Amino acid sequence: MGAEAIARAIDLEKVYGQGEAQVKALRGVSVDFGRGEMTAIMGPSGSGKSTLMHCMAALDRPTGGDVEIDGVPVRGLKDKALTQLRRDRLGFIFQSFNLVPTLTARENITLPVDIAGRKVDQEWFDRVVDTVGLRDRLSHRPTELSGGQQQRVACARALVSRPAIVFADEPTGNLDSRASAEILSFLQNSVKEFGQSIVIVTHDPVAAGYADRVLFLADGEIVDEMVDPTADKVLERMRGFDATGRRS
Repeated sequence: MGAEAIARAIDLEKVYGQGEAQVKALRGVSVDFGRGEMTAIMGPSGSGKSTLMHCMAALDRPTGGDVEIDGVPVRGLKDKALTQLRRDRLGFIFQSFNLVPTLTARENITLPVDIAGRKVDQEWFDRVVDTVGLRDRLSHRPTELSGGQQQRVACARALVSRPAIVFADEPTGNLDSRASAEILSFLQNSVKEFGQSIVIVTHDPVAAGYADRVLFLADGEIVDEMVDPTADKVLERMRGFDATGRRS
């Protein structure tokens, strides 16, 4: 890769269960995620794409191998250090928004910074809010916002602490096509304008087409990669795989 790595997986393995019930979700995955790039992870159900993201995001501990985030090895970090890493260096966007219903949009956005006991960088907050188009919705609670607006709040929340990297798990899964396009354009602009590093897990070729690179997983392994993807190219590549994700 041309870009410097902001996150790295080294011989990553993840095993669930024991004996006959054992499932190898990741089988020695090694991959770099570039600084200032957007990477999409795709693959059939059970391919290991969500497991890879959860291990990379320090939400799950791998069975073997190593993860590095912004030069910090995750292996061996105690719970307190892991919590601090997630809080200070990582941003998260989930399919279900995960907003606090009793808080306003502004309070939901600043929540990670407030929990960390830090002062909000008002200039950066204003830039993020204006980029995501929420200036006139900051006093609204989640129930007063559309699905697309709620996900924009979640995106702003993920960026407000200036994380090294943002992990997004099916960020447009609950949105219609118009709202999806708005969110994906925002994430793409965050990479181009802010130099943000983003990794998204998606099953949608259209969403993957916004990325700089697409990784294809099957049976816990990276089986293909595409640089400068388009929705049509991703769809064509996916048609060339069988049900397990292997090339047919």
